[in-house]
Amino acid sequence: MSARYSATRTSLRTGAIMVLFTLVFTALMATTYGITRPAIEASKQEAQQRLVNEVLPPAAYDNALLDDVVRITAPSALGMDGGARVWRARKAGAPVALVLEGAATDGYAGRIELLVAIGKDGRLSGVRVTAHKETPGLGDYIDPKKDRRKDQPWIDQFAGTTWADVNTAGWTVRKDGGSFEYRAGATISARAVTRAVGRITAFATGRIDALFAAPAGSALGEET
Repeated sequence: MSARYSATRTSLRTGAIMVLFTLVFTALMATTYGITRPAIEASKQEAQQRLVNEVLPPAAYDNALLDDVVRITAPSALGMDGGARVWRARKAGAPVALVLEGAATDGYAGRIELLVAIGKDGRLSGVRVTAHKETPGLGDYIDPKKDRRKDQPWIDQFAGTTWADVNTAGWTVRKDGGSFEYRAGATISARAVTRAVGRITAFATGRIDALFAAPAGSALGEET
């Protein structure tokens, strides 16, 4: 047997082993993903439900809220160019509240993601920051988990407010002549969140009936 033939045979055998290994590994990964996927999805659903419960009391609705969702495509007013979800809360079939994804794009360290709940009457029931990169110990008080004022978190001031309660120019911090408080030394974060909440509130207030009437799972344009 020539050295060349032996080397070719060895290469083919090595290649076959690698292909077999790849196939077995891929099959194992696919099986593992199939087994763990339900648990992963359930964990995501639980986390999403916990966030919703922070802005809207669970007793306020009785429908499967996370399944009663519509998507707004390219909603610039919500700060979500890639699309935003709107969940609908109902009780005994009657509309109760909307829970909207949104974002401030002008935070001190960039994007600040939000979840905003607005009642059928247009009244805010809660706002939460879901992701941000604001300066720890300074601008991160926009997140109630990091706000040192546990008795009166900064972000709770929006609850109970309606679009009609505040004129358009008032949807910013007092330093800018607006209606909302901020913390000294960290105005930019508060300003970004406040203005974003105002835009989201205005968007939802003018579309509440249409958003509740849309079929679950449908995609709507910003002009809805």
